[in-house]
Amino acid sequence: MKNKALKTAGVLCMVCLFAAGCGIKEPQAESEPAIYDDEGEPFAEETVDRDFSEFRTPGSQEAAYEYKNYFLPKVCGINQPFVGDIMPYYEEGTYYLYYLKDGGDSYNHSVFLAKTKDFVTYEEVEGPVLEADRSGGQDAWIGTGSVVKAGDEYLFFYTGHGSHSDCEFAEKIKVAKGSSTTDFEKVEGFEITPPGELNQKNDFRDPQGYYDPETGNITLTVTASKDNVARVLKYTVSPDLQTVTYDGIIFDDPTKQFWNLECTDTFKLGDKYYLTYSAQDDTLWYAMSDTPYGPYENAARVDGKLFYAAKHVESETGSYMIGWARRSESPSSTSDVAAWGGNVVAMKIDQKADGSLYLSPIPDIKAQYTNRRKPLKAADDISISAGSRYSYEEYFTSYESFMLTGKFKFSEKGSFGLAFDYSGEQDKYKMISIDPAKGSVELLFNEGTTEITSAAAHLKEGETYSFTYIQEGSVGVFYIDGETSLTVRIYGVTGKSIMLFAESNSVEFTDLREYTR
Repeated sequence: MKNKALKTAGVLCMVCLFAAGCGIKEPQAESEPAIYDDEGEPFAEETVDRDFSEFRTPGSQEAAYEYKNYFLPKVCGINQPFVGDIMPYYEEGTYYLYYLKDGGDSYNHSVFLAKTKDFVTYEEVEGPVLEADRSGGQDAWIGTGSVVKAGDEYLFFYTGHGSHSDCEFAEKIKVAKGSSTTDFEKVEGFEITPPGELNQKNDFRDPQGYYDPETGNITLTVTASKDNVARVLKYTVSPDLQTVTYDGIIFDDPTKQFWNLECTDTFKLGDKYYLTYSAQDDTLWYAMSDTPYGPYENAARVDGKLFYAAKHVESETGSYMIGWARRSESPSSTSDVAAWGGNVVAMKIDQKADGSLYLSPIPDIKAQYTNRRKPLKAADDISISAGSRYSYEEYFTSYESFMLTGKFKFSEKGSFGLAFDYSGEQDKYKMISIDPAKGSVELLFNEGTTEITSAAAHLKEGETYSFTYIQEGSVGVFYIDGETSLTVRIYGVTGKSIMLFAESNSVEFTDLREYTR
């Protein structure tokens, strides 16, 4: 097995190990007897799990992970680049995930590309698809955009982000042309600037393009600000790029609290139209309409703050939301997960009867997890009745990649969920906590005292719900099936135990299962 290059800079002890010819250990085989549960389902007789015991810090564990489903660019030297805003495009069985690459061989967030057919395995395309201008000017930085095919031509609309010292406008909408999905050339002279009615020259970005085959025109949505309120604008662009018509504002931030609505997207699902956006430094939101391009109503959040800048893509198999899982600058931090960029996370978009949206696991990702692992307790069902102090039942093991499934029913208002051993100290547990009183599911550090992120989860006492949790490396997504999702980042827990917990509640956990690939 080849030594795996370091994924993060600054882990000096790991640099020394590699310099000495030492790397990740060969996988160690674990042999288990053929044991069957009460329903005749076998536990895995023989499994191959990578030994993480030598990686004693969260940073060294992170450097050793081999991400597959949650794509991460390959290491550049000793530096680990990260995925920023994803611009998905689908054609003939392949999903093209253009993204702003942060670090490594990327200059000022140049656009790179990863391809996948199933969100299970990815092909990383070498080199930038669209590069920031090293001489400065309006394209000194590349900002988010989108790819749209018009006839036989591919158009990549993007944000040219300059500086005030060089440019009158901080941001303009630019375009590049290509004859394929990988070769683009910037179109000199094409630009869209903020309309005068906005009375600002700073925030004007993230063009999302849609081709209308009946007219041949292209519709662009652009995010901007007017009177310090975030807006979404609409433009119509002729197929020869010679005529650009401003059609006005189609959406105002109903909360009036965000200065920008990043990475907007519009699509139809069932008989409803949706506008999605990531409110600056907040979460993914969506609003609904009965007609294309508004008016949009009932704005609501999806997932939590660690699933950011997501856009939709659709194919013959369904509609998907693709975003990046936020990371921490320091994997050892127990106070925040707030750094820009991270891993790709893809989820299926589903719709409730009232038109509201939720995200669910992609079937091909779930289908990989077929090796049932023996739990730390003999029973498939666990009941916990707890007072005001947390009560724990050690049950699962955290592997490099695993899936947990089960059901739960609760009778009171206290919290419950999964707790991850981080350092062997109870007051450092990391927790995925369902809180009926708040109507939320949360990622908490330090045994519940530090909130990292949360998502809405309005659940009823006495009803049975099922859950699915999939974690690869430090990235996980917790699904309350048919209800909600929460993307999490949990460093430093591989090889340690996972507990079920409750406080001020009585909870029945049933049909508990753990699987690895």
